[in-house]
Amino acid sequence: MTEHAPSPGPDFDRVRDYLTGLQDRLCAAVEAADGQARFAEDRWTRAEGGGGRTRILRGGNVFEQAGIGFSDVSGSTLPPSASAARPELAGASWRAVGVSLVFHPLNPYIPTTHANVRHFRAMRDGETVAWWFGGGFDLTPFYPFDEDVQHWHRTARELCEPFGGQARYEAHKRWCDEYFFLKHRNETRGVGGLFFDDLHEDFERDFAYLRAVGDGFLDAYAPIVERRRDMPYGEREREFQLYRRGRYVEFNLVFDRGTLFGLQSGGRTESILMSLPPRVRWEYGFSPEPGSDEARLADYLRPRDWLGESTGPG
Repeated sequence: MTEHAPSPGPDFDRVRDYLTGLQDRLCAAVEAADGQARFAEDRWTRAEGGGGRTRILRGGNVFEQAGIGFSDVSGSTLPPSASAARPELAGASWRAVGVSLVFHPLNPYIPTTHANVRHFRAMRDGETVAWWFGGGFDLTPFYPFDEDVQHWHRTARELCEPFGGQARYEAHKRWCDEYFFLKHRNETRGVGGLFFDDLHEDFERDFAYLRAVGDGFLDAYAPIVERRRDMPYGEREREFQLYRRGRYVEFNLVFDRGTLFGLQSGGRTESILMSLPPRVRWEYGFSPEPGSDEARLADYLRPRDWLGESTGPG
């Protein structure tokens, strides 16, 4: 991997070290859960600065495809999508480090999931002029179960407890519902979770929250995998899964800011698009049979207080 100059300092190195370790731990956990397939690693470098290691598991016993990517990239100017949002940073150099994952299970009863934790720095003359953390995790079931969704959100709420408790959970849950929304379909991508960006109030506290989200992901997801991995399914469930994966593609290619930033900043296309499912289908005018298990999903694709403990709107 290429060297970065100038370095944004030891704090950045601490974040980077945590994220490389997180990728290693996640890969080990997924391989253990799958019990069959192993990750292949693709190390890459970026001409303008930095690089990463993309790890992909394919054709597993549990996961049809699982991607876990680490990147540490830099540039001399921000891409249009970022400089438009933060015009005061126009002309600043930048460096961004993060871990992103998307799992596409084989069994339609296991939800697809996504998580990301990242850190960004902008610099002028070797001095940091702005920094922030971002990340979160979200769940996209095809055949939802209330106990799974409630466990997912209960875990999210618990990890928020030291960082503002219910207020932090509700704010970042609401942000997730609003961000992962397909406007042209008038539905959420799934049942939400947590989403945050531009967190820059206190470095140590915000870094601790980033670690809580990164470390809490497996606590939220692994029990759902264990509950659903052996459920029998047939062609009908598989075809519905492939159809609903199309919504995942639509969101990532039309709305996702990370995808847009990566492509506009000259990122590595294969690594940016690793989130896309290995198999997917579209069907014109599809409508599930009323009262069917497939029709149930629509009721889950809207913001909801899953835990029944909201203290405010959303």
